[in-house]
Amino acid sequence: MGRKLGQLLGGCVLAATLAPSAAAQELATAEPEAPAPRLTFERTNRRLPRTGDPIWDLKLEIPGQPVRHFEAVSGRAEYQGANRHQLGSQAPLPPGTYSIGAVEPLGHEYPRELGPVWIGLEPLFSTGRRVLGIHLDPSAGRNWNSGTGGCIGLIHRDEMLSLAELVRRSAAQTLIVSN
Repeated sequence: MGRKLGQLLGGCVLAATLAPSAAAQELATAEPEAPAPRLTFERTNRRLPRTGDPIWDLKLEIPGQPVRHFEAVSGRAEYQGANRHQLGSQAPLPPGTYSIGAVEPLGHEYPRELGPVWIGLEPLFSTGRRVLGIHLDPSAGRNWNSGTGGCIGLIHRDEMLSLAELVRRSAAQTLIVSN
């Protein structure tokens, strides 16, 4: 009985290796998934001249279109080395992957320092930081209020409006902060 079972199992193993499974055939014939639009965010070596804030590069990649770059700040100049996961640290956005929320116009009831549009960000990892987003920093490079409390603050108003429209139209859902 042991020998027959061994021969039977050996035949099954051989048959299994010769005939690809339905799942393997489906994977082999499936079209590769098209890359999705996404944002990436990384620090550059440049700084704003008056205030010393590091300039960050916010890059938008939409398949089939040229890559777009937006200059931004994150955190305050004097808190660049602070704990990026601590609530209230005024440090830059922590590295990791974020879900991009809706593009929301901001009315007069919101602080002027947030600019005309808010794009919410939700970390997909554990952090103490809350209420994160992308907005305009109208004070960037101008005065003591330059920088953000930890969000991404675009330096140029026209770029913020352009980014908001591109994110809305492309339905970009992911931001990756690399450093």
